[in-house]
Amino acid sequence: MLSTIQSAAVTGLSCELVRVETDITTGFPSFSVVGMPDIAVREAKERIRSAIKNSGYEFPYNHRIVINLAPSSVKKVGSVFDLPMALGVMLSTGACPTPPVRSLFVGELALDGSVRFTKGILPITIFAREHNIEQLYIPKANVEEAVMIKGISIIPLEHLRELVEHLKGEKKLEAIPQGAVPRANTQHASQHDFAHIKGQETAKRALEIAAAGGHNVLLSGVPGAGKTLLARSLPSILPPMTEQEILDVTKIYSVAGLLQQDKPLVTERPFRAPHHSASRTALIGGGTTPRPGEVSLAHRGVLFLDELPEFPRSVTESLRQPLEDGSVTISRAQETVAYPARFMLVASRNPCPCGYLYDSKKQCICLPQQVINYEQRISGPMLDRIDIHLDVARVEVEKLASHTGAEPSDAVRERVTQARNIQTQRFSTGTTTNAEMSAQDIKKYCVLDAESARMLHQAVDKLHLSARAYYRVLKVARTIADLSAQEKIQHEHVAEALQYRPRNE
Repeated sequence: MLSTIQSAAVTGLSCELVRVETDITTGFPSFSVVGMPDIAVREAKERIRSAIKNSGYEFPYNHRIVINLAPSSVKKVGSVFDLPMALGVMLSTGACPTPPVRSLFVGELALDGSVRFTKGILPITIFAREHNIEQLYIPKANVEEAVMIKGISIIPLEHLRELVEHLKGEKKLEAIPQGAVPRANTQHASQHDFAHIKGQETAKRALEIAAAGGHNVLLSGVPGAGKTLLARSLPSILPPMTEQEILDVTKIYSVAGLLQQDKPLVTERPFRAPHHSASRTALIGGGTTPRPGEVSLAHRGVLFLDELPEFPRSVTESLRQPLEDGSVTISRAQETVAYPARFMLVASRNPCPCGYLYDSKKQCICLPQQVINYEQRISGPMLDRIDIHLDVARVEVEKLASHTGAEPSDAVRERVTQARNIQTQRFSTGTTTNAEMSAQDIKKYCVLDAESARMLHQAVDKLHLSARAYYRVLKVARTIADLSAQEKIQHEHVAEALQYRPRNE
């Protein structure tokens, strides 16, 4: 007997409808799964046998079972098809009635028949709503992740037996009431606060500008100056995530399998800090079965690369395209997937291998060639893509010992949020921050008066700025003006933006 059950396959952050076709006939006993399954899908045969038997139902051991996952052109990955394949076997044997036509089933089965937490539920739920699916059957552990999507009936499952009894009408399962995406907490959860940073007023001002406009930052300075502390305090001044940003980031973490059952949605901006031993695949994404990398996991948050020169040059060079496009496209022979990667890059480095090249307190012991080799570990095109270059000086002991409190992150965050609100009202093309402005946006919103234009032209000649750096100065100046709540860019905004460009360009 032939049966068909609907499920879904996750490819990147998108999904595709999968029809689980099960055919059980007489013949030599066998169990085959076809339709380009991966190892996890092929291993589902053993889970299905035990789950059906331990749920109190008969498994057709003496029959020939063939399950086809259509379309066969799409690779099927993971354990998400356990539940629909088990249901297909039971339908073909007459153990349960046919479910409603517009139903979709996903979930991993344990050997005792219980339905386990499954990754990728949020993009599947969004896909089901867009394709007019009326009922979505998912693991109960994934309910809080799915009910945020309105317009579809979510039915939670704890055990395979529950599903069979529900379809038979013996014990009806109630759909979970739909909720709203929770608002991001306006009180930052970071343990780092600007109030704890002694001195470094210039650095904190630069980070405020970076947070307001979504700009990339490079912190340079002697060891112990506070570069890492500054970077880790940056999330505390970032504005709360919008509802759409929460869903976008949660989709990435759902596909990557990084969501926690007690925290089904990502409501705080991500802060990712990979070690410098991370591979290119770990940073950008990919693998035999493509999955998001650190640049995508940092989407709408911060990617912190501590000691940037220690990263292999091939790894840092791979960041150039995501920094420009805000996305990563991973191509393989059988599939091409795209992941969003709109993040703030915050990097730190020492001025030389020993770290004391320009320090007034301690003498550098590096040879000139060592300094040159160290500087060449980061390419010019990579540095050109960083908006704000900041020298972090050593903090004097008087300031370290001072009990005077600095401005807390909450006060800075309020100014940053106001600047972001100005940008949200300004753009209507999907752009959310000044750092994302296109050439057309810059021409429209970064108009300079004669004095400011003359200053910028002189700086381009003296500092030998590239065309990319020229436009990045304009973007930073636009952000500084937004922080001052001024509609037009003034010469002082351009002057401050220029001081964040490196002097050796």
